[in-house]
Formats: sequence, structure tokens, C-alpha cells
Amino acid sequence: MRLLAVEDNPSLLEEIVKLLSDEYTVDSAANGEDALYMAEQNIYDALILDVMLPEMDGFEVTRRLRSEKITTPVVFLTARDAVDDRVKGLNLGGDDYIVKPFQNQELKARISAILRRSSPMTLDQTLCYKGIVIDEKHKQIKIDGEVIPFTVKQYELLEYLIHNAEQILTREQIFDRIWGFDSDTTVGIVEVYVHQLRKKLKKYGYDKDIQTVRGIGYMLSNQ
Repeated sequence: MRLLAVEDNPSLLEEIVKLLSDEYTVDSAANGEDALYMAEQNIYDALILDVMLPEMDGFEVTRRLRSEKITTPVVFLTARDAVDDRVKGLNLGGDDYIVKPFQNQELKARISAILRRSSPMTLDQTLCYKGIVIDEKHKQIKIDGEVIPFTVKQYELLEYLIHNAEQILTREQIFDRIWGFDSDTTVGIVEVYVHQLRKKLKKYGYDKDIQTVRGIGYMLSNQ
């Protein structure tokens, strides 16, 4: 899973990224404008968003995301603990609110709880699509009961498609999610990996479920 941490205090941002990187892929930003741009790509499973940010505060970032129908869960981080601030953040579409200073284990637990609520994963941390079962805890894929070897990027691509089944994903979204904004490769790599994935799934009859949306990207669908 991929998270975006946004905090203008460099040392705290570094601490948050280090804390969460053992379980998630974590990108970071230090101001509201960068956060909005990155979050608009809609490639994140959750945002950890400071309220008091330069250029655009966390409340405004969230307001704009929700106005664009982007429903990525948001956890606000702030030193402001007034009830009115908490109510405002939640009314704007925030999902949780943690007051600084916070305990590391509390932050991890809150994020884990939000991801469970927003994810199609089952309680045993598996993600299912027809006969495909992804064990996210052990990074293992079974198809019709058989364990199938996948490379890291193939695994991440199939996981992302299943998380967003029946939704169109642009090539740019897939590229940013799997390879990242600062990758040395180009968006053309997406087509290469989709081809590889279809080839692996063909034996089990799932290759045609990865549908090409001409001029846009791909969608995992059984229709």
C-alpha cells in the first residue's frame, strides 16, 4: 500500500516516513500545493496530512480533493486540538484527527484502522478477485489455489488493479503508483508490465479481465 505524508517540519516528516516505511511505501511532501498535486493523481491508499502547511493548509487540500470526488482517506496531524478545528476537519471529509505530539504506535494503529475500513481486504489480510487471492501480509499470490511466482512490480501491478477493480486507471496513475514520480523509466513501461501480467494470467483464463481502455489506460473487469 502507498501513503502520502505531508508535514512542513523536516525532522518530523523524516520520522513519520521512517516509522511507516517498514509496512508501506511512503511518499512525502512539505507544503500544501505539492500535497494537492500528488494526491490528485489518486494513487494513494491514505494521506497523513498536517493542518498548518505553507502555501495551502491541510483543510483546503482536503476540501479540494473532495470537490474533485477523490475519496482517499485523510488523517489530520496538528498541534491544534480545539473541538472546532476537529469538527471542521471531519466535516471537510477527513477520516481521523491526531493531535501532536502523538505516540508512534497510535499513529500506526489509526492508519491501519482506516486502511481496513477503506480496503476490500478480508480480516486475514487477503485481497480476492474471482480465483485470484493476494496475501498482502506475505506478499504471495495464489491463483485457483496454486502459488504463482511474480516479480515485485508484477505483484504490485496486480494488487493495484484488484484494489481498483471495475475502475479505469490511467497509464499515468499506474506509473506513479508502481514506479513513482522520480523514476528513471518512462510511462511506456506500464504497457510492458501489463503484457507480462496478461501472459501469466492466460493459463488461468484471467488475461482478458485486464481490459485496455483505448487512449486512457486499463481496467480490471469481468464484464
